Amino acid sequence: MRTSDNAVRGISKQALLRLPYYLNYLKVLQKSGVETVSAPKIAAALSLNEVQVRKDIAFVSSCAGKPKTGFDVHLLIHDFEAFLGYDNVNEAILVGAGLLGRSLLQYKGFAAYGLHLVAAFDRDPALTELRFYGEQKIFPMEKLEDLCQRMRIHIGIICVPETSAQAVCDRLVACGIRAIWNFAPAHLIVPDGILVQNENVASSLAVLSAHLKDHYSEK
Repeated sequence: MRTSDNAVRGISKQALLRLPYYLNYLKVLQKSGVETVSAPKIAAALSLNEVQVRKDIAFVSSCAGKPKTGFDVHLLIHDFEAFLGYDNVNEAILVGAGLLGRSLLQYKGFAAYGLHLVAAFDRDPALTELRFYGEQKIFPMEKLEDLCQRMRIHIGIICVPETSAQAVCDRLVACGIRAIWNFAPAHLIVPDGILVQNENVASSLAVLSAHLKDHYSEK
């Protein structure tokens, strides 16, 4: 995440990761007909520190909490969505249409977060030109540069094997991709100004295994 947009905005990565949890909680309140919410209630619901909650809200929103009633839920949702960019549609492409890649293509929940997967790419001829839900196509890799540059795509999702990840990353950067969501178990080397968000299943499993090991060793 070198020279990332969140660094420009002045918000830490830890705070940025908390924001979607706030937003999800606020939307649950809104659906329940709740119009205002206090910082202590948010903190209790999300197991956070009240002071941290107030700081996070102040960074994202100009909405001032009122004594006894708290913050306006509707205004907070608006400000959180605007800050996170959920009120804008970001178009993205995906490389690697295996089982994981196709699952991501079929997931409709991305729209709620302002992300629209416009196409996928794969080197397997058997997968190209397939359609999912009548929208996204799987194209051969030869068309990657042309589509990204023509549509000015800036977000790329990598779902290829570890051995191919860096090469795919280099191609994405070369054709204008500025942010990469990496599902490959590989450390990617990118130029300054390119953001990489890793989803490392092996690391997550290691954390879970270590937790269980510590838990049972105490008994």
